Order: sequence, then C-alpha cells, then structure tokens
Amino acid sequence: MQYNLLPNTDIKISKICLGTMTYGNQNTEREGHEQMDYAFENGINFFDTAELYPVPASAKTQGETERIIGTWFKKKGNRDKVILASKIAGPGDYTKHIRKNMGFTKKHFDKAIESSLKRLQTEYIDLYQLHWPERRTNTFGIRGFIYSDSDPWKENFEEVLDALNYHIKLGNIRHIGLSNENPWGIMRFLNSSESLKTKMITVQNPYSLLNRQFEVGSSEICHREKIKLLAYSPLGFGVLTGKYLNNKKPKNSRLTLFPNFNRYSSPQSIAATERYASLALDYGISITQMALSFVNDRSFVCSNIIGATNMDQLKENISSFKIVLSKSILNEIERIHNEIPDPAP
Repeated sequence: MQYNLLPNTDIKISKICLGTMTYGNQNTEREGHEQMDYAFENGINFFDTAELYPVPASAKTQGETERIIGTWFKKKGNRDKVILASKIAGPGDYTKHIRKNMGFTKKHFDKAIESSLKRLQTEYIDLYQLHWPERRTNTFGIRGFIYSDSDPWKENFEEVLDALNYHIKLGNIRHIGLSNENPWGIMRFLNSSESLKTKMITVQNPYSLLNRQFEVGSSEICHREKIKLLAYSPLGFGVLTGKYLNNKKPKNSRLTLFPNFNRYSSPQSIAATERYASLALDYGISITQMALSFVNDRSFVCSNIIGATNMDQLKENISSFKIVLSKSILNEIERIHNEIPDPAP
C-alpha cells in the first residue's frame, strides 16, 4: 500500500480509504468485519463512516455502520492503528429522525459526537467532517445554484469552528474537514479559521471519470491552501464498473435495489461509461481499475474512498493502487471527457 500525509498533520493515511456506508444494510456485521479484516491486512489504515450510515438513510438503521465498526475495534483491539473519519449529518428531510431541528450548533455537535463515540467504542475520532452544508446550495447532483429568500440559514462559520474547536480541546476529535462543499463554502471556512488554530484540512466530495467538477475552482484551493480532496464515489455508484451496461440489472447491486439513486445513470453517463469501458479494454485493464487509478493519482487527492458489497469487488478496488496509467491512456481519457464532460455531477 502507498500512503499520503493527511494535510497539515504528520499522520500517514493509505492512498485507498475503506468506505463503509453499506454496513448494516447491503452488508451484514459479519461481512463488514470481513471487509475491515482484509483491508487492514492489506495496508489500509484509513476508514470513513458517518452518523447517517448506512445508506439509504432510515430511522431503523441509522448508526448501524458506526456500531459495526465499533464491534470490530473491540474484537481486534487495534483502534490506535486505524485513522478513523466520521461525519455529522446536516439538515434535510431524510435526517429528521436523527435529531430534532438538525443544524451545526454546539448542542448538535455535542450530541452527535457523544453518540458516534459510543457507537464506535472509541475515545476519539481522527477526522470529523460536516457531511453537507447547513445552508441551501447545489449538492448531490444539483447543477445550478438557485438562491431562495426562504433559506433560514444565517452565516455561522466562526460559530461552527468554535464548536468543533471545543471538542478538539476535549480530545474527542483531532482534525476537521468538509464534505459535499463548494468553493465558496470552502474558502469561507478557511478565511474564518485564520484567527483560530482550527482549520478544515480536507474536503470529501464526489470525484470520478463521470464527475470532475472538483477540478473547477476547488482543486486550485487545495493547491494554494494546502488542503486535499478525499474522493468519494470514484466508481459512480458502481456505474464505472460497467456492470449496468446493456441495461443489465445485477442482483443485489445498489442501483437494482435502490433505483431512485439515479445520479450516475443518465443517458450521458451511460454513453461516457461505454466509451471508458472500450478504452480500458483496448489497454488490457478493467474499467474499474482504470477509473480508480485515474482518481488515485490526481495531485489534489489525498485518499480515494472505495466501497464494496462483496470481497471480489473489495480486492479489485484495493489493488488499483498498483496500476499506473500511461500518458497515452490519460490523453484518451481527456478526449472522452472533453466530448462528454461531467455527465454525473
């Protein structure tokens, strides 16, 4: 395994991060433990989770993913060997079951962190992230920003940082990051942290061959502000494995089980995936390996968050760090991207 420094720290994290959002729904506790065993044995020391997980969000399963990770820590006794990231959920129709009047106030941070620590059976979380912005903005596949006077959000960047800093001083969390954030939000948090020692050090956003919007604006921020991207959905909900091509609906696959998750399955996304699959075939590698390797080697990416529902998927995903794409295949990727840019934002 290869490792990168978590920005502004001396912590080394694996180039591949184990995503866990299927534990407690598509994956059982036993399967989750098996995945964590294999990942850890193969050099992955960075796990990502969230209080919301598993996905899809529901009151029945909320927190199960963290609980499963917690039982694994208890069984293995290796908490100090794993860099653990989790997230606090923001407001939304699908989070009302977590806490009343969801928001990023000190009260909510206190409760969220306390609950996550209990489920995870740990005394600290290495990287604590805001799962999505508290304000109304274009996230989760929404292309354009539409301003609304009805947005109840009031600017509170410093208050959020103060609340997080309180828990850093307590030792409950060690570092902080953003998720599903846009360039304006990233810079406002960074500017607000100038008078504090508390700085957002990572941004966890979608990034893949089907969605390279992070390159516009946010990648420059990473370079100039010394922060990094934690790339999620590098396979576009599995679309970039090619398993959904030709109208296939594999049994127990995510888009078969949850057809409403159509963010990555537009006609343009399918057309682009067909092109990428053909390109990978020409170079003798799988589209999965090509898609993951592309993300792995971006200069602004700190770690690539992979997810799997079976061990064969997990093994192929982890092995992608060994693949180095040639200049010629990268040129072909750019040609396809220029013809079908960002079909799945």
